[in-house]
Amino acid sequence: MQKILFIDRDGTMVLEPDDYQVDALEKVEFYPQVFQYLSRIVTELDYTLVMVSNQDGLGTDSYPEETFWPAQRAILKAFANENIEFSEILIDRTFKHENAPTRKPNTGLLTHYLTGDYDLAGSFVIGDRLTDMELAKNLGSRGIWLRNDPALGADELAGEAAALEDVIALTTQSWADIYTFLRGQARGARVYRKTHETEIQVRLNLDGSGQYKHQTGIGFFDHMLDQLAKHAHCDLAVDVSGDLHIDEHHTIEDTALALGEAFGRAVGDKRGMERYGFYLLPMDDCLAQVAIDFGGRPWLVWDAEFCREKIGQFPTEMIYHFFKSFSDTARCNLNIQARGENEHHKVEAIFKAFARAIRMAVRRDPDSQDLPSTKGTL
Repeated sequence: MQKILFIDRDGTMVLEPDDYQVDALEKVEFYPQVFQYLSRIVTELDYTLVMVSNQDGLGTDSYPEETFWPAQRAILKAFANENIEFSEILIDRTFKHENAPTRKPNTGLLTHYLTGDYDLAGSFVIGDRLTDMELAKNLGSRGIWLRNDPALGADELAGEAAALEDVIALTTQSWADIYTFLRGQARGARVYRKTHETEIQVRLNLDGSGQYKHQTGIGFFDHMLDQLAKHAHCDLAVDVSGDLHIDEHHTIEDTALALGEAFGRAVGDKRGMERYGFYLLPMDDCLAQVAIDFGGRPWLVWDAEFCREKIGQFPTEMIYHFFKSFSDTARCNLNIQARGENEHHKVEAIFKAFARAIRMAVRRDPDSQDLPSTKGTL
């Protein structure tokens, strides 16, 4: 799902004049550092840009069309020259006393984003008014507040300003701060998968602390997913309702498919990420080796054998199938080897080594946004 930056124009990208109307070319003055850091956001981060602006009375005698468009075209041209393009430009023309459904903080201009394939929870509204922050609340997103005048927009709020505290993710006066904040966002994903055989929800935060909550209906499987979260140092919750009255196959396979999809989404464009990870892990009589490459291509090399049919209610034949399914949807290479006598130890060592390899591969360099490939894409 695509993440969006819904960005206000006046007071956010362009400085707002005393009369609150950018109706002449000589009034166009850009917000400090907006080109430098919005360009880096476009180049380095995975957001689509949408401009959303209230232009009071546009098209009326108080704000004629012919005074608006020359300045608007100049603004858009200046951004385009820096490779900053907006996928959509949404302008409300009403006055605030009309309380139109299309005027921020209302969502009338944005209804198609409420139903499309968009990650609104991972999206942000960037603006200088409290109405922008209330728009974020109404969209189910978060707000980045360029607070140069704390009272601006307060007279148009539908609710209390205090109710917006949990919505505002960052308060600043600097586009440099906005870039740094967005670059450091925790990488996560939510996946919902439903078939005639299983219904699965996965919630993943790659940059978590190893918290977990799993309910698959298979005790040993829950135990292995616990190891994955703990040793990958990610927060993971997996909830599964599967056709266990038939057997365990669909539950394990579909969970792996959903889990791989979550990891594939969470790593994003992989800029600044290690990409490769490997780990050699002993566990009593067993030794497991796992190497992983989040390179965009699925492949599994498997070298492990099991003598027991099941460990608890987990069929050992499904261990290979779990990692094959994960590799397919995460689009990663996996090379897995294990030796040992105790089957429980062998499987647990594989899952722990897998987790540790992931932990290494997803590690980010906070000072780099380089793509770990000479191809230019992964």
